Amino acid sequence: MKTSAKARTAAAVLGLAAALTLGAALIPGDRPAPATAAPARVELAGTPASAVSLDGAIGALTDRLRRLPADHLAWARLGAAYVQQARVTADPSSYPRAEEALARASALSPGDPEVLSGLAALAAGRHEFAEAVRLARSSVAANPYGLDAHAVLADAYTQLGRYGEAGRAVDRMMELRPGVAAFTRASYDAELRGDRATARRMLEHALSDAFSPADVAYCRHYLGELALHSGDLRGAAEQYRLALEADPGFVPALAGSARAAALDGRTAEAIDRYATVVARLPLAQYVIEYAEVLAAAGRDPSEQWALLRAQRDLMRAAGVRDDLTWAEYEADHGSPALAVTHARAEYARNPNVVAADALAWALHRDGRSREALPYARRATDTGWRNALLLHHRAEIERALGLTGEARRSAARARAANPSFSPGLPALARLS
Repeated sequence: MKTSAKARTAAAVLGLAAALTLGAALIPGDRPAPATAAPARVELAGTPASAVSLDGAIGALTDRLRRLPADHLAWARLGAAYVQQARVTADPSSYPRAEEALARASALSPGDPEVLSGLAALAAGRHEFAEAVRLARSSVAANPYGLDAHAVLADAYTQLGRYGEAGRAVDRMMELRPGVAAFTRASYDAELRGDRATARRMLEHALSDAFSPADVAYCRHYLGELALHSGDLRGAAEQYRLALEADPGFVPALAGSARAAALDGRTAEAIDRYATVVARLPLAQYVIEYAEVLAAAGRDPSEQWALLRAQRDLMRAAGVRDDLTWAEYEADHGSPALAVTHARAEYARNPNVVAADALAWALHRDGRSREALPYARRATDTGWRNALLLHHRAEIERALGLTGEARRSAARARAANPSFSPGLPALARLS
């Protein structure tokens, strides 16, 4: 018997809610135990580990802490593993668990650089990027050679729109360990400046350095994303295929293949793949993409919008603040006035180019194109060849009667990505 759409949505929501109520129940209690060797590290700077490997690390660290409750490094590494788990599984209940583990670590050794870098990663995971910078800088002051802290700095500075400082953090990562984590961040730094050749070269260096299936899949996936956002759908699909060949469980590559299929007009194939993606990993980005493709195919996306709202509520309960997603969603699919509220809040905290674009588009959709124009210009002033941002600028300029400027912005959008579809905006955003 087939399950109804409402029943499937209810099951998904209940599954997410059940995960959240577990809270920090898996954190072991305190018992005295003798000292022993240090626990294995969970590297925050590396590529996302698989859910299986993280489960193994969490289990091993939990067992250790039952015997050695005063081991601050084990608490810090358990916290780091939970932060990674939240990213890999889209389960926000991992953040409270990470918070409790890292609080234990901090109580035992408040100035330890690994504890501080774990706290910084948790702050970044909850989109508290200014706090992430503060904590990561403290970690670097305690240990200038800690790769994890520099990785958090690179990511957080990027989210804060402080691109020069982000670049310097990436440079420091390259000095310390020029591996996958450094090369992939260097690639994104180059892409933001419009240098696609360097971005691709950095990803190829990362791929050459990759040895685990997860690392290979991660690098292949981002080579696919770079091809996709350049309009090379065939090249993108091939990179996603190779990513899945390396690691069949790597969901971002499956999402990429769904994205490429949708933009290539293979709608039924895209819908089937998105259904699998969202069942495995209900990230807001994937849910919105799936809903847009369903709507474009004349099918009802309401089940996905319900799942998206459930995910939002669970993220909020876990301390994650994500005004950006809701600014973009409301501007494209809901209330432009509410989109402006979310976008202003996001831009006030994290004034990066993506937040500037979200605010520009929300204002334009709310009939306030003149207010929107400075933000649209800010969103496109790094040289980033992002078709969605350039399309938004063109539409705003057109609404203001700036015909020549609009024509130039539209031409730049087409040159950046000939496969860009204005009717599927989420598919042009970063995954």
